[in-house]
Formats: sequence, C-alpha cells, structure tokens
Amino acid sequence: MKNQINLEINTPCSENFNQFTPTLDGGFCGTCQKEVIDFSKKSPEEIMNYFKNYSNQDTCGKFNSSQLKTYSEKSSQRKKLRFLSGIGLAFLSLFTFNTMQAQTETVKPAPSKTITTQQEATIIVKGTVSDDTTVLPGVSVLLEGTTIGTETDFDGNFEFPKPLKNGDVLVFSFIGLKSQKVVITDDNSASDVALKVDMQLSEIVILGKVAVKKVYSSKR
Repeated sequence: MKNQINLEINTPCSENFNQFTPTLDGGFCGTCQKEVIDFSKKSPEEIMNYFKNYSNQDTCGKFNSSQLKTYSEKSSQRKKLRFLSGIGLAFLSLFTFNTMQAQTETVKPAPSKTITTQQEATIIVKGTVSDDTTVLPGVSVLLEGTTIGTETDFDGNFEFPKPLKNGDVLVFSFIGLKSQKVVITDDNSASDVALKVDMQLSEIVILGKVAVKKVYSSKR
C-alpha cells in the first residue's frame, strides 16, 4: 500500500486548549507561541491531506485519542475492491455449487463422519482487519481462553499460526477500538474484520507536537 502515514504525540502537552486565542484552524498557545491545529473534528481525508501538504512543517495539534493511528490514502479504494471481489467470489461459489449439485443430483453417497471431523479440526483462518477508514497493522488476534495468537502485518493481513476447530473464538483488539469476537465456522469466518471506535476512549483529547511517520511504501 502506498502513501500510508502514522500519527503519534510522543510528549502530550498539559496546556488548556480552551484558553488559547482562537484562530482559523484552531488556537494560539501563548506558552509556546505556536498555533495548535484542531484536528478533533476533521475527517480522515482532511487529516491525510493536511499532512501531505505540510509534511516538512512542525505541527502541534489537538486530537481525539482514536485519531492517532495509521492513515492510508488508498484505503477506501481497497475496501471497494475487496467488496467487489467478495461479490464476484460469491457468484462464482454459487455457480460452482449449482453446477456440482446438477452433476451429482442422482448420486447421493452416505456422508463420511471421519472426513467431516477432520475438516472441522483443520480450519486455516486468515483475513484482513480494518476500521472505518483504513487497514490496521498491529491488531492483536488471540484464540479465546489461550495465549496463542498473532498480529496483523503492515497491510492489516494475518494468518492464524495454528489450524482451528468449528466453534473456536478469535478475539481482535486494538488500542482505541472496541474488541471484537469472531466465531470460527469455516476458513472465511475472519476474512474481513472491521473494528469500531470505542466511544469512551475517543473522548480523550490529546495536545502536543505531532510525530508523522511514513509507515512504508510497497509495490502493491
């Protein structure tokens, strides 16, 4: 993925934003004699565009805690492509199923309990984790009731390190977002997990100098 940036405030400021002199984009801090940009009501696209245009400028900002994360310019396009790809696969699966059903309609062998049990015990689970705006690297993926788990990579992708059984539960967690449990029934159960903002945490306001990091640039 291209044009991905990560926003952090390494040393939060203790000044009261409400006491700053109002400016067009935020408030002027009399202590450090700098304008503090109010990002707390800006959309992800507006935040991404700001730091693209002012990448060489030191910026002090006011953020909700949930906004200090990784942003991607291409995330919306990727989600659309994943959605369209999912529809295509669904139609392909339906077509394949109907074709197979027509071919084997007259032959109904007795089901093999041994094969079914083996399949349920060897489900390979992999997928992509995102929020409302972008894929999420560093999401914890843990098998409920154990210490077995993994994390998503820079593209938000993961593959669980061991095969799972039908009924196993994976717990997805990330700072500032609500944890989500996914019950595994097949290898597509966790193919596309979307985490939501934890509204309690999102109300925490953080001020300070913004550390902008380009996460990486891949060939994808």
